[in-house]
Amino acid sequence: MLNQEQERLVRVGDVQLCVETFGEPGGEPFLLIGNTMLTWPAAVCERLPGFVIRYDLRDTGRSTLVDPDKPAYTLRDLVADAAGLLDALGVPRAHVAGFGPGGWIAQLLALDHPDRVASLTLIGTRPTAPGRSDPDLPEHAPELMRHMRSAAEPDWTDRAAVVEAMTDAARVLAGPGPFDEAAAREHVGRIFDRSVAPDGVDPRAVHRSNQTGTAFASLRSGRRWRERLGEIRAPALVIHGADDPFFPLGNGEALAREIPGAELVVLPGAGQVLQAADWDQVVRAMTQAAPGTTSPDS
Repeated sequence: MLNQEQERLVRVGDVQLCVETFGEPGGEPFLLIGNTMLTWPAAVCERLPGFVIRYDLRDTGRSTLVDPDKPAYTLRDLVADAAGLLDALGVPRAHVAGFGPGGWIAQLLALDHPDRVASLTLIGTRPTAPGRSDPDLPEHAPELMRHMRSAAEPDWTDRAAVVEAMTDAARVLAGPGPFDEAAAREHVGRIFDRSVAPDGVDPRAVHRSNQTGTAFASLRSGRRWRERLGEIRAPALVIHGADDPFFPLGNGEALAREIPGAELVVLPGAGQVLQAADWDQVVRAMTQAAPGTTSPDS
């Protein structure tokens, strides 16, 4: 069941997206894009000034779920969902932030719907679609690939097994900095508890996709967009962990070079997991890059 006080289903075209908002609707809007809404910690949402929106993509969390293993939609459909969600919430323009693969949606929203993007923040992402990247961009770190090849796949219907396996994965993704195991376990458990398979859908696929974003790997992405990054006119911020093993730093550096005027903020010792120690810096940088907002430090 939905937490009726915090989450609601919003109809966008032929799907329903599960949405949670923070702050007052009249405030400067932020649209946060990840895999599930839990990609974005509530503590970050609460620190951002204005009206903050986070949501579950199709086939994740409590949004419309059909088949995460064989998505019948494209990456561009997810971009249309983001624009449609702004329409449904009566938000003409928002500060858009994308984390990890959610950064692909954010980049394309800025390119294909530039009037909807007041500023663009890209965290831990890259300028190419799922699959093999461009030769000049670093691929997944060898230590991450070794872990992925050697780790036993859990029983995705067993909460304890999933928490154990995904906490181990989070430890690798987090980089060499401090790792809060208790927080990681709690985060994985919350994602598991929000992942409910409707009748006729394999619950193993649902939990696997919610935890790992496997639906992204199966998406048709359409034409490339890296060559179009120079068209982005929104103020842009790129935040990247110095030791990100999933999308290593060279990916963020490329985005910052190729998006006009983009600022690059590198988080020392950070990986692909947004740790509590980095939250204040991330919020401060996002706010400073978003015209019309007031920094929490002001």
